[in-house]
This record gives sequence, structure tokens and C-alpha cells, in this order.
Amino acid sequence: GMVGLRAQRHLGAYGHLGGPWRGHPGYPSLLAQPLVVLLRSHAEDVGTSLYFVNDSIQQVTFSSTVGVVIPCPAAGSPSAVLRWYLATGDDIYDVPHIRHVHANGTLQLYPFSPSAFNSFIHDNDYFCTAENSAGKIRSPNIRVKAVFREPYTVRVEDQRSMRGNVAVFKCLIPSSVQEYVSVVSWEKDTVSIIPENRFFITSYGGLYISDVQKEDALSTYRCITKHKYSGETRQSNGARLSVSDPAESIPTMLDSFQSKEVKAGWLVELPCIASGYPNPAVRWIKDGRPLPTDSRWTKRITGLTISDLRVEDSGTYICEVTNTFGSAEVTGTLTVIDPLRVTLTPKKLKTGIGSTVILSCALSGSPEYVIRWYRNTDLVVVDDYISIRGISNETLLITAAQKSHSGAYQCFATRKSQTAQDFSIITLEDGTPRIVSSFSEKVVNPGEQFSLMCAAKGAPPPTVTWALDDEPIPRDSGHRTNQYTMSDGTTVSHMNVTSPQIKDGGVYRCTARNSVGSAEYQARINVRGPPSIRAMKNITAVAGRDTFINCRVIGYPYYSIKWYKDALLLPDNHRQVVFENGTLKLMDVQKGMDEGEYLCSVLIQPQLSISQSVHVTVKVPPLIQPFEFPPASIGQLLYIPCVVSSGDMPIHITWRKDGHVILSGSGVTIESKEFMSSLQISSVSLKHNGNYTCIASNDAATVSRERQLIVRVPPRFVVQPNNQDGIYGKAGVLNCSVDGYPPPKVMWKHAKGSGNPQQYHPIPLTGRIQILPNSSLLIRHVLEEDIGYYLCQASNGVGTDISKSMFLTVKIPAMITSHPNTTIAIKGQTKELNCTARGERPIIIRWEKGDTVIDPDRNMRYAITTKDNGDEVISTLKLKPADRGDSVFFSCHAINSYGEDRGLIQLTVQEPPDPPELEIREVKARSMNLRWTQRFDGNSIITGFDIEYKNKSDSWDFKQSTRNISPTINQANIVDLHPASVYSIRMYSFNKIGRSEPSKELTISTEEAAPDGPPMDVTLQPMTSQSIQVTWKAPKKELQNGVIRGYQIGYRENSPGSNGQYSIVEMKATGDSEVYTLDNLKKFAQYGVVVQAFNRAGTGPSSSEINATTLEDVPSQPPENVRAISITSDVAVISWSEPPRSTLNGVLKGYRVIFWSLYMDGEWGEMQNITTTRERVELRGMEKFTNYSVQVLAYTQAGDGVRSSVLYIQTKEDIPGPPAGIKAVPSSASSVVVSWLPPAKPNGIIRKYTIFCSSPGSGEYETSPDQLFYRIAHLNRGQQYMLWVAAVTSAGRGNISEKVTIEPAGKAPAKIISFGGTVTTPWMKDVRLPWGLPDSAIPVTVDGHRLIQANGTLVLRSVKAEDSGYYTCTATNTWGFDTIIVNLLVQVPPDQPRLTVSKTSASSITLAWIPGDNGGSSIRGFVLQYSVDNSEEWKDVFISSSERSFKLESLKCGTWYKVKLAAKNSVGAGRISEIIEAKTHGREPSFSKDQHLFTHINSTHARLNLQGWSSGGCPITAIVLEYRPKGNWVWQSLRTNSSGEVFLTELREATWYELRMKACNSAGCGNETMQFATLDYDGSTIPPIKSAQGEGDDVKKLFTIACPVILATLGVALLFIIRKKRKEKRLKRLRGEMGLRGHSTRDWTTELKWSELQVLPAGDDKATIPVTDTEFSQAVNPQSFCTGVSLHHPALIQNTGPLIDMSDIRPGTNPVSRKTVKSAHGTRNRYSSQWTLTKCQASTPARTLTSDWRTVGSQHGITVTESDSYSASLSQDTDKGRNSMVSTESASSTYEELARAYEHAKLEEQLQHAKFEITECFISDSSSDQMTTGTTDNADSMTSMSTPSEPGICRFTASPPKPQDSERGKSVAVPIPHRASKSTYARALAVAVRCCCCCFIFVFFLLGTFNERRKERSGEKQLSPSLWRGSSPCCGSPRHGCRVPRGWVTARGAAGSPASTRWGWEKIPTEPNENQTAPGFFSSCLFTIFFFSSHFSSHFSSHCLLLFLS
Repeated sequence: GMVGLRAQRHLGAYGHLGGPWRGHPGYPSLLAQPLVVLLRSHAEDVGTSLYFVNDSIQQVTFSSTVGVVIPCPAAGSPSAVLRWYLATGDDIYDVPHIRHVHANGTLQLYPFSPSAFNSFIHDNDYFCTAENSAGKIRSPNIRVKAVFREPYTVRVEDQRSMRGNVAVFKCLIPSSVQEYVSVVSWEKDTVSIIPENRFFITSYGGLYISDVQKEDALSTYRCITKHKYSGETRQSNGARLSVSDPAESIPTMLDSFQSKEVKAGWLVELPCIASGYPNPAVRWIKDGRPLPTDSRWTKRITGLTISDLRVEDSGTYICEVTNTFGSAEVTGTLTVIDPLRVTLTPKKLKTGIGSTVILSCALSGSPEYVIRWYRNTDLVVVDDYISIRGISNETLLITAAQKSHSGAYQCFATRKSQTAQDFSIITLEDGTPRIVSSFSEKVVNPGEQFSLMCAAKGAPPPTVTWALDDEPIPRDSGHRTNQYTMSDGTTVSHMNVTSPQIKDGGVYRCTARNSVGSAEYQARINVRGPPSIRAMKNITAVAGRDTFINCRVIGYPYYSIKWYKDALLLPDNHRQVVFENGTLKLMDVQKGMDEGEYLCSVLIQPQLSISQSVHVTVKVPPLIQPFEFPPASIGQLLYIPCVVSSGDMPIHITWRKDGHVILSGSGVTIESKEFMSSLQISSVSLKHNGNYTCIASNDAATVSRERQLIVRVPPRFVVQPNNQDGIYGKAGVLNCSVDGYPPPKVMWKHAKGSGNPQQYHPIPLTGRIQILPNSSLLIRHVLEEDIGYYLCQASNGVGTDISKSMFLTVKIPAMITSHPNTTIAIKGQTKELNCTARGERPIIIRWEKGDTVIDPDRNMRYAITTKDNGDEVISTLKLKPADRGDSVFFSCHAINSYGEDRGLIQLTVQEPPDPPELEIREVKARSMNLRWTQRFDGNSIITGFDIEYKNKSDSWDFKQSTRNISPTINQANIVDLHPASVYSIRMYSFNKIGRSEPSKELTISTEEAAPDGPPMDVTLQPMTSQSIQVTWKAPKKELQNGVIRGYQIGYRENSPGSNGQYSIVEMKATGDSEVYTLDNLKKFAQYGVVVQAFNRAGTGPSSSEINATTLEDVPSQPPENVRAISITSDVAVISWSEPPRSTLNGVLKGYRVIFWSLYMDGEWGEMQNITTTRERVELRGMEKFTNYSVQVLAYTQAGDGVRSSVLYIQTKEDIPGPPAGIKAVPSSASSVVVSWLPPAKPNGIIRKYTIFCSSPGSGEYETSPDQLFYRIAHLNRGQQYMLWVAAVTSAGRGNISEKVTIEPAGKAPAKIISFGGTVTTPWMKDVRLPWGLPDSAIPVTVDGHRLIQANGTLVLRSVKAEDSGYYTCTATNTWGFDTIIVNLLVQVPPDQPRLTVSKTSASSITLAWIPGDNGGSSIRGFVLQYSVDNSEEWKDVFISSSERSFKLESLKCGTWYKVKLAAKNSVGAGRISEIIEAKTHGREPSFSKDQHLFTHINSTHARLNLQGWSSGGCPITAIVLEYRPKGNWVWQSLRTNSSGEVFLTELREATWYELRMKACNSAGCGNETMQFATLDYDGSTIPPIKSAQGEGDDVKKLFTIACPVILATLGVALLFIIRKKRKEKRLKRLRGEMGLRGHSTRDWTTELKWSELQVLPAGDDKATIPVTDTEFSQAVNPQSFCTGVSLHHPALIQNTGPLIDMSDIRPGTNPVSRKTVKSAHGTRNRYSSQWTLTKCQASTPARTLTSDWRTVGSQHGITVTESDSYSASLSQDTDKGRNSMVSTESASSTYEELARAYEHAKLEEQLQHAKFEITECFISDSSSDQMTTGTTDNADSMTSMSTPSEPGICRFTASPPKPQDSERGKSVAVPIPHRASKSTYARALAVAVRCCCCCFIFVFFLLGTFNERRKERSGEKQLSPSLWRGSSPCCGSPRHGCRVPRGWVTARGAAGSPASTRWGWEKIPTEPNENQTAPGFFSSCLFTIFFFSSHFSSHFSSHCLLLFLS
């Protein structure tokens, strides 16, 4: 790729070539030729190279017991020589069994003992070199370090934490080994911790436990470490976590980070965690700013983790932890260092000698580095040629490079522990230029541009010049040159001639020159044109050399070029050559023969030639005769002549020695003559050695001859060898230095032994033994075998050899030769440790234990003895006796004058193990689970464990044991124990030394066991189709194994296809005999039942299965495949198939077919049914052409099943019956009109009617089926006609009607052609009653509701119930009259059904009802709605019209439900029934007092048995326990879903606790409170706590709270009284004005006293209006005509649920519009109604129709629809008992008061649009004086009243105008009650007094409460008082609690006495303990009595009372 790129760049140089050059034949070759050269040049570069395999190895750490192998990071191609050196530059040598360098360059360090440690070998810096012909490179320094097996222990400290906080455990590793030891795992109770959930292990080995729980304190935690190099693992001690309850505290740092330096790209973890309560929040800041958003930054519980580190991540990090009580922070600096990277350019450079070389070292990475330069592994030294430049010495400059500068150059950059390098290969060679590519001869035309290329190589790169015919080419616009140098050093030059002329032809020559030499190339370029010859200059040639003579011909073509000399055509000898281009070459020019005149002749035409001559002069160079230097010795005389035998004179001769000019002097004399010079040396010495050159020069040339003078000197000693001492293991140099010439060759020989040397042997030179350049002998590692005589012998061939001997003595340093690495001792026994040392005497041996020197004089337990054993010294350390503390490392140190050595001995003192720590994990009835922790194993592997246990009352002689338990097990189960027994347990551990002491004895109590016997005498009795009663007796007493708590009844269906799985229900035991009813079973199914008893421990065996079958029930699915086929007009066939067998629920008895007709007017016919046992029935006698609905059901013994879906069928058509009536009246003298009624049974679709006339000349007439009269004309006057009519269907003509006789008459009496009878229509429809008066017109009367049209038809718009009745139509004229009576029946929605509850169960409610009046239309079905009592989410159920009961299933257990029902007919849905409430079986949970709650209590734990909770028939969903120490306000809570056992942990010892429990199910929650005390630390109980608080403190607190409340209340009361007084004054004036206006507008007089008019804004809900009874009785006049006005109350709409709101508008009924009203406490069965009040006028006809209106309003986001209202008179009410009563919350009044209020409101113009609503009425009739309400809730019903003198009593409200009238009703005056019997001030005073009394009672009540609290703190077992508890009548019974009044409304008569008072009650679910008294009883009852005796007649009084209640 590089070559190609360069080629492209080269080709680009020709981009300027254009035009004719493109097509020139030589053009491709010009482009291709350089490419070939480039490829060849690249190939030349491929050869030797050096490289690094891995230069990133900079540190090698290894274990002394393993050793290490390090390959050389450097290599070369071809194979390089690999050598290792120390960082000091010393090459390394092999040390037997210690260090060895393999042939492949791998360095190996063998395993060694601590005594063989040598820091120069095992703890030093090494580097490796690779060398070949390209150079020599070295690797970065590699730190090689051996690690010994050192004694160390790791430990973990106990930690403390608060519950919910984080705990941090750290593994503490000694600093001496911290670099090599890392944490590999953590264990929790010997089980490895997997980092998940709450456990985290950090990258540095810390253990984090988040959200600390109490149970975390039960475990021990250990860390496991591993040595990186030895692989040794260690386990720490077990640490504990102490967990405390949260206590408010400032944050405390548990783990933090410090400043650190990390490499880029790595991952770093900055720990930051703190404890505190509340849990502190963590905030990270970097360089004063919040952390940037980056996915590489992760905040974890362990701290901040940064992955893929970058340099920009460096900075100062702050971790802030903060909570509400304070803060803490930790600060650290993170430095991210980018790894050093070095790039040296150029990588490879080949250049010539004398060139300038520049090497650039580019670095990237972190700053603060140091650069060093190396050449061939030697540090570069700056000199005259080499300089180092740059700020960081990053540039190496070599000027005038020499051959010696070739080699491998390396740039090393070092920053702290980082080192990076790169290298470059520099090659310097002879740089004489050479032409590598050139141009060729060519011919061009004038003006045709051409380009010549010449490429040359040299070092340094040469410069190319151009010449034409030996003359420089001028630079002008026509001649241009360019030159560039390629990357391989090739210089390329181009000569471009743009417009060549004839003169541009000739011989072109390119010359390449540099500082070394030159080279040239030439070729002819011919330019076409007339030939000619340029003038030629004379030439001087050198004799003996070649000379070229160019004939400077220009122009082309020419025929030939010839040379002549002395008229002779050349060549005429072998030394002459003439080339075709006209060049003459003279080889080996001779002066006499070749000197002279030469002629160049050019033949330009066949007979024409031109010529030019040139003179050649020959110069002869000097010729030096050979000379030699004879062998010379020091002091000799020397004479050497230099004679020139030929050459042109003058000749100059000089001498040089080693390149320097020799000057006469210093014993050297030079004598010169004309052609000779001599060199004379008077006394030869060594300094005269060298190369001597004689140089002779003249005008022709300069020549020289060189010879070497060698002066020989015999060898001699400069430094003689002397006897030396060498130290074993150290380096030693045996000095021996000689000189002489030639340099002497030195040989060392060795003779072993200390005696006289017998024979010397040559010393083999290895890496350990080398000869230094000064001839000395280097022994790098002296061994004992090196002792002896050494001979240094030197020779150089001059004289005799010389030699000198010396003796080397090897001194042995003190060294440990023998010691045990590890040894074992038995505790209590004597142990001896031996250590053997050798070396030069004296030797001192010192013993150390750990780091402490052992001194036997101070510690008598140790004794040290030393003895000599030949050349060794043996030291013995005796331990008397060995102790556990001796299990450490002992070391013996040997010391002498030459060195020191250490032997490390690990002593392990073994002993019997410590007893295990035993703990009880779990205790069951017949077994217990033990877990133990073996603390100290006695330094011997545990071989087993023994467990012993016995009854606590027995001695250990009667123990039972489990022996030889595997040592790998740390827990065991002890089985076959007796339930409810007390055991003592202890344990032993074993190792090979012996048995441990017994562990601490534990005492446990076994639990109860499940019963061993089943219940007895189990019997089954089917009760219903879905229930079976199960009875049984308790198991035998001896098999109960405890107290039987309850039973589990398992039942399963044994019918085919059942899964056979038992369903389980549970009940609590009540005695020896039990009864339970299984509900919700399958109908008519066989069940198998088993019973199991259970106690606190579990469930016993089940009884034998007993089978029983549930009773039959009705089928649950209808027959299938029901089909109906019409056979004839009165016969149809119904068929079906049997229902699925599984749905029959009994034995099929037969089928029942129910069918009824559907008439055209929407009415249903009578429902009929047929019973059959077949699956097909034929229905006969059906009405013709009638739609029928058909249903089929199956029935069993239990009754009818589910009906099938309604199937519709229509009978076929038949001929119709006769018309139902016929009339004929004369219309004129010649015509009559006949009318008829349609057939009562049309039996099909009437196609037409046929009228028959019997008179002669008459016939049949036909009319359309829609026309029911016909005029027959052209009759004869006075003649009688007989007429009849028949209807026609598709089946034919039907029966004829009756025949009538008629006679036309001119003056006929009035007759009506319409028929009377009954007309039925749905309400709210327009009804047309045709008059049918022929040929007469009557006036049209319009009154908005009735319209009589021109044809006499009476139209009634939107008919209502009161429109029903008999209507008489009379037609009269002069001759008579006629009358018809029409009975109009208006159908209305059905009346409300009467709904009752017939049965309830835990999950169902069965309802029954009696339908009300159907409203004139058959009932089509029922809509049932139900909801949970405290919810307004109603669910709908649609029920068939034939059903009279329904079962709501899948209901919540123990829950109140609200239910309501409405019927539907063809008109619509009717009034809903009263809402009734029913509760499913079940109650809230309760706790049995017989059940023992606490099964176990100690000083810190309590175990609770929650099986005492009874579910109440509904499953318990949750149990919440709250407990606290007495006197503490903070409760701790615990939630569980099971009723088993629960543990309360981390309790305070010797502390009284309060415990309250709450168990909840779907029916509610039950509460229970208790007290308990933990035991003291010694297991003893504690006395009750006495209150430390003074009795007067509560009173002080009470008055501190009560006094401000009383003062604030009195202030509010006074402010209210003042405002009220001002209002009453304004209202008095207003009443006076209204009274005057009222008297002037009334038709009848009544007295109404008003106390106040209150201005209400639009949207205010109600005001109470009292009216006297006498006034009402005067207003009611049954005989008068009454106009009706609706009274509404649309404001009672809060929490309103779904509503079916239909008014009953049948004649004689009072329509009611009901709204569901839901108060804040869920009042039941309260509805609002609208009634119509009538104002009576003068007498009018009894049946006068009235009008009404309809409004729709919206208030508070809820739409309220006002139903239509109608007039109703009490005297004419025919259904009072059923429709008069509906209840709601409101004020109370009477009809009389109501009428009076209405009359007063009519007088107020502002109240024209106000609405009044009667909310509840009590009406008396003649049959009963007792008035009842329409409610079924006894608790909420009003007390019955009997007021014979009053027609009735109503509660009512008044409300503002409708929304559309809001503008006119913004200021509405509404009358409110006024007490005339009491003054305003008296009443205000009474209010104030009552409020003060309320405050007093409230204070008294608080006194009682605080008194109870004080007693409770004093240790009395009692309950907190409650205002609504107690056993008095005013407070309610103890079991049912007390009901709290929710609202008070009082209506008074004229005298102010109460008329009625209504109360709402709410039951408080918390029940007091019957066995406890209520100290607050007196205050509670007194308050209640005072409340009932007080009459709160104002809103203020009510508010006052509500304030104190809250």
C-alpha cells in the first residue's frame, strides 16, 4: 500500500504534461520506469529487523516456593542474540539451582529456601537485549521480586449498626503482605455470601450489609483471603454485628476513600457510606459542582463507581452525607493517568555517511516524564556529532553522520513506575551517487515539447544538474527543471523543454553530485532541422584514463558522423570507439599517440558534409613506485623513500600519517627532491605505529600509496596478580593487567587446592567467570570450589611469554544449612528446635520469636544451647513446655564477619480443641436443631464431635449421646425427644490430640406435638342442597399431645370426574363435642369428609372418610336445543333436549313449558304452563296470528330449574272475526254513514273491509283497512237499508258484523259515529279521542293541555295518571243529541316492590319480594342493585318477571350490603324499593382469653403464639403487632399474615412492654392489648413498674390545655350572639313589610308568625319553616278545586349513589321523586321525596285537569332531576298507606305548617322560583290514628306518634331558585323558626351557659382520662377510658358500644315545645373488656345526660357541641 501511494504521488508529477506528449511512444515508459525502481527500492529495505514481543512486562513478583520463568520481551529477524542484564549493566550469569538463562533467551529463577535469598538475584531490576546485524535493542527494566512465605493473620472486627442502616465489615490484612493478599470471599455462618439483595462485596474486599435487620445479629461473618503468589488461603476470625434500634443521630462515616492514582480505562470505586438516623442522604460533588450526567458514573450503596476512566475524570471529589441532625463529608483527589505511549520517527532510516539524521520521540499520556536515549542499548552521550534537543529532550540530532553512528536507537520515557519506549534502526552506508533511472535517445520535431527524467540515489541524497553538449542549460521559459526526493532517498529530476528549436538538440547529460562524489549519464536528443555543428572547445585528457569527445551536431536528419585524425578515419586501433550518436571514446589515453587534432565530419546530403575540429591535449599523472616498511623494533633507525617514476612536471610530494600531515621534528625527518621524497625516523617507538601515505600530484592528477608501520613490543605486567580473599556468593576480581604490541593475549589458569600447585588448567569462561578488558578475571558469584591458585599468562609473539600466579582464599559468610521449615509440638510437652549453620568462625546464632529476640535469662521457659559439629555449628532452642502462644514463626539468625543468614521455622503447637460454641436453632416437639461454631481447633484438624443430652432432672450418668459426628458438619438434628420436656445439652469436639472440655450446658423445652389420634364418632347430616352438618367428638385424651385448639374439616367431592383433592376448613375447638356446617357445596353431590384435630403444634391424623350426599336442588341450567314450530293458526309444537346431567342437581321429574301471548299494544297475555315428562309438547288452543313467548324448564323434587331463553313464535293467519261494533247514521236525504270497530280477533293482517247493503240496487263496498267508516250515497229518501261489515285477511273474508237498519233523512238528530269504551295508553303520550260528529263544526278550545280539533277529536297532550277516567262526548242539534263515554286508562311504571331478606350465609344473601301494583301494564322484569355498605359503587342484576326471590353470591364475608329493587313494565322502570341492609355471616377476629399468648420470654426475645385469634368465620388477612417499652412514645410494629408463632427480638432486658395487636379480616378488625416484661440477665423476673411522675402533673397539663380552649369558645359565642342580634333587627322590619303585603293578597286568612328572614345565597341548601296545625287545617278543603305546586329539595345530594327515580302517577296516588342521600357516616334508608301541595279555590267540577312543569338543575357537580309533580287531595287519596311515607334527614313540620309556609312564600316575589320539598310525611287516615314511616331499620326509625287532631305531619325543606333563576335568587328571603316565648338575650345567655357546661364536662372527662393513664403507668391492668363506652343506658351496653349522634334538627310548635327529634347513630367497633371496669364511666354518662337534656335550637349550639365532641 505504501509503494502504491508513493507511485501515485510520483505519477502526479507528470500532471503538467499535456498535448502531444500524451501520444508519444516513450510516454508509458516514462511513467512505468520510476514505479519499478520504487518497488525495487522497497524490496531492498526488507531484511534484518528487531522487534518486541511484549514490552509491557515491567514487574514480575513470584513466590520463593514456586519460582518463575521470564521470556525475553525482545526478538529479531533473522534470529537475534538474546542476553539478560542487571539494570546496572552487568550481564548475568548462571547460578546453579538458583538462576539460569536458557538458549532461547528465557530467564528462569528456581524455587529457593529463605537461606538462599540473594537480593542481587531475587530482588533486582533486569532487562533483556536482542542483537543482530540491524543493531541491538533493550527491553524496559523488569522488576523481579521474590516473595517469602511469611506468617500473617487476617481479622475482622465486630461492628455496630442501627436497624435499617448499613453495616460495613473490613478484612484487616497486615501491611507487610497487603500487596500480595486479597479478599476472595466472605462467609456468613460458614456459608459463602453471594452478593445479592442486601449483601454487597466491594472491589477492595469490604462487606456491606444494607437495610440491617435484627436477624443479622444472629450470624458471624468471616473473610477468606488468598495469597496471589503462594496460593495460600486464610480465614479470619468470626465477627458479630450488634444491631440497635434506630436512634436519632448525626451521620458517621463508616467507609470512605482517599486520594488515589488510577490508570485510564480502568474502573475505580470510591467508597462512601455513613450511618445515622434518619438514614442520611448521599450527595457527590466533583470540583465544586454536582456530578455530570454520564452512564459511566454509577451511584451504588457501596459508593461511587466510575467505569472506563478518562483523564478528564481527574479532580477533587467530595461525598456529603446529610440527615436532619447534621452532616459529614469526605474529600479525596482522583488522578487518572493516561498510560505512556512513545512513537519514534522515522522507524527505519537508511542514509549515507555525512548525512544529517533527526529522530523525533513523540509522547502521549500523563505529563511529568523523563526521556532517555539509547544506541545499541548504550546511553547516548552528546558529542561533536550528536546533540539532544527539545524541552523534554524529545529530539536527537546527528550531524555529519559517520559509519559508527549506525545502529538501533531507543527513546525511553519514564514516569514513576511507568516506562514506555520505541526504537528506530539507522543504517549509514557509502553515499556515492549512482544513476538508477535515466532517459533514452529520441527524435523530436521543433516546437514539440519533451521531458527528460534522471533518478539517482546516494547518501546524502544527491543534487542533479543538467548540461547540453557539455554546457550548462540556461534556465528560461523554454527550459525548466524540477527535482524532488522520495521517501527512500531517491532524487528524481526532470528537464522539461516546452518549445524546442534546432539549437536544443544535442547530447543531454545529467550529473548527480553529493559530498561523497558524483555520477553522470548522457544521451542525444535530435531536433529536426538543418544540421550544423556547434563550435567545440579544446579538450585536456588524462593519460591512462578514458575520454569522450562529442561532435556537437544540431539538426536532424543527417546521414552520418565520422571522425578523422591526421586524415585517417577513426577508429584505427582498439582503443578508439565511435558511437552512432557521433561520440568518440578514447580509452586508456596515451600522450604520444592520442594527442593532436581531431575532425568531426557530418554528412548532411549524399554529396555534402560539414565538419568541425577539436584539439586534444594529454596530461600524464604521477606514478609512485611501490615501497614497504620493514619489521621494526623499538629504538631502530628507519629510512623509507617515495620515488615518482613518471608524470608531467612539476610534481609535488607530501607525507601523511593516519590522515594527518607529517611535519619534520620529534625524531622524524622528511627530505624532498624533484621527483623523490624520503621519510627518516631516528629512533622507532610505539608512537610511530600507524598508516603512512605518500601523495604525489601534478596538473593531470593526484596519486598516493599507503603502507603500515608496525612496531612490536613484548608483553609486560602493568598490574601483577596478588593473593586475594573472596567472599562466598559475592563477586570477586583477580587483578592482572599487561600491555605490549601487538596487544598481548591473556590466559587464566587454575590449580585447585591450597597446597603447592601441581597442574594448572585453563579456566572455562562462562557467564559467571569472565576476563575483563584490562585482563583481570571477574568471578561474579564466588563459590567454594573457586579456592586455589590462579595463573595469569600473557603472550603476543614478541619475545617470551610472561605469567604470574596468585592464591584465592574463599571466605564463607554465616549461612543456615539446616533447619525445619515447619514443625509440630504438643501443648505441655517439651519441644526442641535445631538450627545448623556454617561459615567462617566465629559464628553467633540468635533466636527470635516473631520479631522479638529470645532471651533465656528473662524467660525461663526457653533454653538455648550451641555446639560445634565439625565445620558446622548446631544451635538448639528448647521450649519447656510448649504453649498455645508458641504457635508462631521462630527464626534462627547466624552472623559472622562476612555475612548473615536467617532460617524461618513455623512452629505449630497442637492441643485438644476448645469446646464448640453451641446454640439452639430450632426446637420442635420431638426434635431440635443445633448449630455450633468451632472457635479454636487446637491447631489440629477436627476429627469429630459428640453431642450429649439428658432430661434436666436426671444426672449425666443417664445421658444419651450422638457420637463421631463428621467434622464437616456444623449443625445437627436431635430426634426422638419427648414433647413438652426439658432437656440439658452439651457438646465435645475432637482432634487427633484429644477431646475438648464440654461446651456450655444449654437447657431447652420441647414444643407440643401434633395430636396422635383422630376425632371420634364423626357423623354427617345433609342440611340443604349445598350444606352438610358434621358432628364429632374430640380425640382420646392421651393422644391429644396438648390442648386441642381446633379442627380441620377436609371434604371432597366423590362424584365421577372430581379431582379427589380435599378442601380444608378450620374451626376452633369449643368442647368435647363439635358441630360444623359445610356450605357452598355442589348440589346433589356425594362428599367425603374427614376431620383432624390440631393443637398449637400441628394437626393430628384424620378420621376415616365418611360419605354423604347433599339434598336435591332445582336444575341450574335450562333444557337445551329448544325449538318451536307453528303448525296451524292455533297449534304449535315445542321440542327440546335434556339439560346436562351435571346441572340437574337431583332426579329429573319432568319439564314445564311456560308460554304467554304478546299483543300488538305491547301487553302480555296470561302466562300458561304445561307439564310433561317427554321432550316434546303440542300447544293447542292458541290464539290465532299471535306472537307467543315460550320458555322451557326442567324440574326436580326441589322445584323448577332455570328457564331457557325466551323463544318467540307466531301462529298462522286465519279468517278474521266479526267487527266489534257497527253504527249507521243518516248523513243526508240520499246518503248514510256507516262506521265500525275492527274485529276483536283479527286473526291476521286486515287487508280490507267489505260493506254490504241489502236494499235493491245496492251491493258491496270496499274500503282500506285503515278506514273505519264509509259514506254510502245515492240512496232513496225514506227507504230503509240493512247494512253489515266483514273484514278480509289473506286467509279470506271473516264473519260479518251485526246488521243495522238505517233510513236516509234530511233532518236527522245529532249522532256520533265514534264508539265509546276503554282506551289504554302509556303515560307521557299524546292521546286522540275522536268525536266523530259528521258534517258539523264546533269551536276549538285550547288550554295548553287539552285541544279539541275542528272534527271534534279531543287531544290530550302528555297524559298523566290523573288523566285517567271516563270522558263523555255529547253531540246536540235541534232534532236531538247523542252521547258516548270513553274510559281512558293511562299506564304508568309499576309500584315499588316490598323487599325482604330471607336468608344469609358467609358469602351469600337470599332476597324475597312482593311486587307492587303493575301500573296497568304487566311487569316485564326486575332490576336489583346492591353495594357494600360504605361504598356507592352499585352493581346491577336483571331478574325475570316470574321470579320472587334471588340469591346474591360471591359476597364478602361478614360485610354489610345495601340492596334495592325496582320493577319494570312496558312503560318503564318503577319506583325503587326501600334500601334494606343485610350482613353476610362472619365477624371481626377476636382473641381468646384462654389462649396463652406468650410461649417463651427471655431477656431479649419473646415468642408469641397467635393461634388464640379466632377468625370469626372470615379468614384473617393480616395481624399487626405493636410494642414499646412502657413510658416510651415510639411503637415498633411487626406485621404477619399467619396465625402461627412470631418472635419479638432485640428487646431490652428487665423491661416492661406494652403490646397491642390488631387482627383484620373482611368483616373488620379486632384489637387486643397486653403487657409483658422481659427477664433480667440472670433469668429472673422483674417487679411491676411504679410511676415516677407526680400525680399533680396530669392536672397541670390538663388545665394548660383546657383553659385556652374554654376562653376561645366563650369568645366565639359572644361574637355569634352580637351578629345574630343585628340580623333579627333587620328581619323585624322586613316581616312588617311582608305582613302588610301578605294580608292584601290572601283569599283566606291565616296567622303566621315569623321570627326572622334569612338571606341565603344561591346554592345554600335548606332552611326550616314552621307552620301551625290550625292554619293547615283551614287550607285543606276536599271540596274545593286545588292547583298544585311542586315542593322540591335538590340540595341533599352529597355522596349520592345510583338512582332509579320514577314517579307513581296512577290516579289517586302521590307521585314521589326519590334521591339517595348519604351522610358522612353512611345513614341508611333515607330518601327525599317531592309532594304536591294544593291551594284550594272556589268550587269547580271535580275532574279538572292541572298542568305541571319539569326542571333539571346541577349543583356541586351532580345533576339533580326534578320529577313531575301532580295535585293530590288528602280526601281523595286512595292509597295513603302505601305512598305517603319516605324518610330523609331534614327538619320536622306538619301539613298545616307546610301550607302556611307555601302561602307566605307565594307572597314574596323573590321566591317565585324557589322550591320546597317534603322530605318525610306521616299521614293518618280514618282507620288508624297511628302514623308510621316507610323504613324497616328499627335502629333508625322514628318513634311512632299519635296525633288524632292533626291530619298529618311532614318534614320539609326549602331551597333557592333553580339554576336558570340564579340571578333572580341571589338574595332570597327564607323564613326560619322564631321562638316567641323566650327573649333573644335569655336564649343567648342559655347558649353561653350551656357551652360553659360543655367545657366543664369536657375538662372533667379529660381528668378521668389522665387519671386512668396514671394508673396504667403504675402497673394496673386496665383499658383506656372511652367517652362512648360503659354499661349505662345512656351510653349503650358494653358489648354493643355507644352510638354517637350525628346531627340534630328540632321542629317546634307555636309554643316552642319539641315536635320531634331525629338522631343518627354510629357504633364504635372497639369493645371494652367485660371483666374490666371503665373509670371514665361517670364522666361519659354525665356528659351524655347533659347533652340529651340540652335543647340546641340554633346552629351555633350544634356547632358548639360538635366542637367538644371532636
